[in-house]
Amino acid sequence: MGNQVIQQQVNEWYHAYSNDLYNYIFFMIKEHDQSKDILQDTFVRAYDNYSSFRGGNEKSWLFRIARNVTIDYIRKKKPISYIIESFSAIKASDKTPEQLMVLNETEQQLYHALSKVKRSYRDVIVLRKIKGFSISESSQILGWSENKVKVNLYRGMEALRKELLKEGYTHETI
Repeated sequence: MGNQVIQQQVNEWYHAYSNDLYNYIFFMIKEHDQSKDILQDTFVRAYDNYSSFRGGNEKSWLFRIARNVTIDYIRKKKPISYIIESFSAIKASDKTPEQLMVLNETEQQLYHALSKVKRSYRDVIVLRKIKGFSISESSQILGWSENKVKVNLYRGMEALRKELLKEGYTHETI
């Protein structure tokens, strides 16, 4: 397949999936400019590794690349500070005023509690419950077995429920 055809395909994917990918990356690292850079790196990797794409669900493939690029970035940061940041509350300064206006109080409580559960739980909750990926797609993105996705989702939802209750959130659905 020619480079021009590959470039056109990757551009189509960019237009179709860049917003979802950006939101996913931003949720993981909470840094606007760095999220944009990682998004760009994701599509550069997709272009460079197009030959490894075997068809199927391109969205899952792109999310897997985005996750790997983001994790590479996280590993290069000071690991201790990342762990502390990832389990601390989402600070108001982490979001632009426009983003804060979009989040209603319930969503803010949810994201705050979600930031306090361990990363493997957070990853699977975001993919399954927020982004709406199937168990199979989540399995592909995370590189886990479908059973591991199910178990981590169950445990993650329980950890999230406990965190919400601990923070005083009361809603009939939890």
